[in-house]
Amino acid sequence: MSEKFEKKINGYFIDPLIFTHKFVKSCDVCVCSGECCYYGVYTDKKEYEQIMAIKERIKSSMDDSQTTDDSKWFEEPEEDEDFESGIAVGTELYNGKCVFLDRQGYCTLQKVAMEDDEFKWKYKPLYCILFPLIIWDGAITVDDEHLARLHYCSKIDNQNSTIYDCCQEELEYLLGKNGMIELNEYREQYFNKENLRKGKSGN
Repeated sequence: MSEKFEKKINGYFIDPLIFTHKFVKSCDVCVCSGECCYYGVYTDKKEYEQIMAIKERIKSSMDDSQTTDDSKWFEEPEEDEDFESGIAVGTELYNGKCVFLDRQGYCTLQKVAMEDDEFKWKYKPLYCILFPLIIWDGAITVDDEHLARLHYCSKIDNQNSTIYDCCQEELEYLLGKNGMIELNEYREQYFNKENLRKGKSGN
C-alpha cells in the first residue's frame, strides 16, 4: 500500500487523503462520550509496559464503570510491523467500552497525566492520539474503517472540516515541527498539482 505514495516524512509515507477527507471541526466528548474509544486500541509493547508500570495510579482514577483487575486490561501480544517494537498489545473491552474509558467518555490514561501535571499524552497510546489518522503499512492515512462505525463523526452533516485541519496538534506530535513544515509544503504542492490536472481536463 505505502509504495503508491510519493511523499515520505520522518519515515512515514503520506496519504494525500488526509488533506481532503471530511471530519468534524474538533473532538468533543460531551457530544459523543468518547465513542471512538468504545472498541479499544492497539498499543505498542513499550506503551503497554509504561501503562502497567503505573497501574496502581491508574486504578485510583478509575470509576465503578471500569475494572481495576489489571489482568483484564490487555489482550495477548501479537506481531505487527506498524508498531515501533514490532509487537502490538490490544486493550480489552469492559462494559462495552475500552477498559480505560470512564463513564463520562474520558480516557483515564490522559486524565491521570493531567491530574499529575504531566504532558496530557504521556501515557496515551499513539493510535489513540492519532485517531482518525492511522499508520497503516508505513503510511499516515485515514482510519476510515473505524470512522465508519461512529454515529456522530461519520455523519456528513457534522463534517465541517478536514482531518488535516483538525489534527494539526496530533500530526505535529508525530512528525515534529520540522516535519509539519514539510507536510504543509507537500500539501500546497499536492493541491497545486490537483488544480493543474483539473484545469487540463476542463473540470
